[in-house]
Amino acid sequence: MPTKNELTEILQKIDEPAAEYTRLTRYYEGKQPLTFLSPEARENLGNRLSSVSVNVPRLVVETIAERLRVTGFTRPDVWSAWLSNDMDTLSSVVHREALLLGDSYVIVWADTQGRPLVSVESATQVAVTTDPATRQVTSAVKRWSTKDGARAVWYGPDEIVHYVSRTTGATTTGFEPVEALPNSLGRPPVVAFRNGGRLLTRGVSEMLDVLALTDAAVKLTTDLLTASEYSARPRRWATGIELDEIEAEDGTKEVVNPYGESDRMMISEAADAKFGQLAGADLIGYENAIGVIMREISAVSGLPDHMLGLSGSNPTSADSIRASEATLTAKAEAKQGIFGRSWKQVAQLITAVQTGVDPATVEIGVTWADPSTRSAAQEADAVTKLVQAGVLPAAVALERLGYNADEISRIEAAKDREAARGAIADVQARADLAQILESRGMNKPASLAAAGLFAAANETRQGEAS
Repeated sequence: MPTKNELTEILQKIDEPAAEYTRLTRYYEGKQPLTFLSPEARENLGNRLSSVSVNVPRLVVETIAERLRVTGFTRPDVWSAWLSNDMDTLSSVVHREALLLGDSYVIVWADTQGRPLVSVESATQVAVTTDPATRQVTSAVKRWSTKDGARAVWYGPDEIVHYVSRTTGATTTGFEPVEALPNSLGRPPVVAFRNGGRLLTRGVSEMLDVLALTDAAVKLTTDLLTASEYSARPRRWATGIELDEIEAEDGTKEVVNPYGESDRMMISEAADAKFGQLAGADLIGYENAIGVIMREISAVSGLPDHMLGLSGSNPTSADSIRASEATLTAKAEAKQGIFGRSWKQVAQLITAVQTGVDPATVEIGVTWADPSTRSAAQEADAVTKLVQAGVLPAAVALERLGYNADEISRIEAAKDREAARGAIADVQARADLAQILESRGMNKPASLAAAGLFAAANETRQGEAS
């Protein structure tokens, strides 16, 4: 059990990045304030333009997260626990949280019946301490608020302690232990998913490089909307006419335009009245400036032009799509390597809960779906050629095609059943042929031999035809 100072210290680690997490979440949701809009401009717009969302940060996160899909493990028993915990869906949440905030977590424990229980956790509720020598997690804590206070769970290598605080909104003080459980796993059952970053820092948000550029894009878009409101529409003018006067609330006279904004026709009886129109402002400059910012975003994020609206049309072929997304694909493959190490630790903990072995002794691998954009026909053709050349066995080929472990098992079982039915049908056909030959006077050994030769010749003809 940790001391009060140790518990307070690790609880403080949850609160340290809270302000940064709030800022990142606002950008991800497109609710960041208008950085460049002055109070005077806001007042001139009548407070009608309170926010503009050019949500590139969400696009950066989603385009990578949607390419990270775990399709299986090298141990089938892990995959069944994976599916029973809905991790085929929730794993994408882990990736998204790590890409958004820089860190996310997964906790593995046993349910009331001893089966593996896997939960996905946010960095806003979980923190860990690591050994500087081995970089391994030495302890972890999860804290959440309740109606009447707060709760926390401390995870150590040998013990798990449940704390309760009766103070509403408690963050580091007032926690008292109420339950302690032995931890037979020999390590804290908490796995950290860290997005990039350096060795001695927290994980880094994938959005970080585009936040300032997003502010610039929002500023230019705001200017574009402001200009379109005030000067993009042609303005009409008139001279030599009398202005109307109306009585204000305080009894004074106010001079107003005799022609409303929506009037289709202006009429004046004055002989010297003249009417005209000022041309609307050309907004192409704003479009060009926004294009410059978007190209800079593409350079630092790896997003292709067609995802940012820079090209007039989408790529016309799968090859051109793959070429334009090469940087994005390479980045997704790098994330697979980073997150794959963490998923391996999750699988080790699942196996330890199932079998009681030491997690460190479990050898297991993670398989991922191809992160590149490729048509199903192209992928199937490439894999088929590798199988025909003897490079890939059938099971590995199915993995390359994106089938998970459960689907591969069903496919192989179905193929075995088809092969068994084919063998039974072949034996039956030979028996029928032998019976016909016997009815024509041929003895039984000779009829069976003739039926076998006939079947072999038929198989040869079918092979030559194919």
